[in-house]
Amino acid sequence: MAGFGLPNLGQLAEAFRKAQQIQKDAQKLQEELDAMEIEGQSEDGKVHIWLSGNQQPLKVKIEQELLNQEKETVEEAILSALQNAFTLSTSTMKSRMEELTGGLNLPGMTGDD
Repeated sequence: MAGFGLPNLGQLAEAFRKAQQIQKDAQKLQEELDAMEIEGQSEDGKVHIWLSGNQQPLKVKIEQELLNQEKETVEEAILSALQNAFTLSTSTMKSRMEELTGGLNLPGMTGDD
C-alpha cells in the first residue's frame, strides 16, 4: 500500500500526536495572552492604555494636566496610546504564535493572509 504514496501508520500517528500537542499548547497560549497586561502610551506619556495579549482593553490612565487641554489634543493622545498598545499587543501575540508553531507556515497565523 505504501507504493501508492500513502504515509505509513507510524507517520500518521506522529502527525496526529504533534497536532494534539499544538492544540494543547495553543489553549495554554490563549490563557497566557488573556492574562497579559501590555501597556501602550502616547508620545507625550500623558495617556496610558493597557490591553491583554489578545487586544482586549483592560484599563486607561489619563494625566489630569492633559484633560485641561483642548479636546483635539486629548483625542490625539488617546489615539496615540491606543495605537501603541495595539502594536505592542499584536507583535507579542504574533511572536508567541510563531514560538508555538515552531516556524510552521500555517494559514491565518501570520496576519499576512
